[in-house]
Amino acid sequence: VQLVESGGGLVQAGGSLRLSCAASGRTFSSYAIGWFRQAPGKEREFVAGISWGAHSLSYADFVKGRFEISRDNAKNTVSLQMNFLEPEDTAVYYCAADPLSDYYPPTNQNEYDFWGQGTQVTVSS
Repeated sequence: VQLVESGGGLVQAGGSLRLSCAASGRTFSSYAIGWFRQAPGKEREFVAGISWGAHSLSYADFVKGRFEISRDNAKNTVSLQMNFLEPEDTAVYYCAADPLSDYYPPTNQNEYDFWGQGTQVTVSS
């Protein structure tokens, strides 16, 4: 499966962005999808994940109440709605697919087999 992120950009603190992850392949609906981010000089970290049927969602503590992940299997897309953005959210955001997950979307990046190229999110203060 191939993943392509879009929707990144420059936004002021307190603003919103909506990231999209578009996937190719007919088996997309059976994959868990995760969003990760990597800021300069920092390791890549988990942001949010959604199970194949959207019955299970997972969020990092630092985004709870601000970000929302969703998916549309008919359109092969997963979205990440980001609200109340902070300068600390500045990073390259990646989506990733895990074809083997069961009920819960993994938070460990090593469990994801397919990755997009990333989209830059910059939040100014």
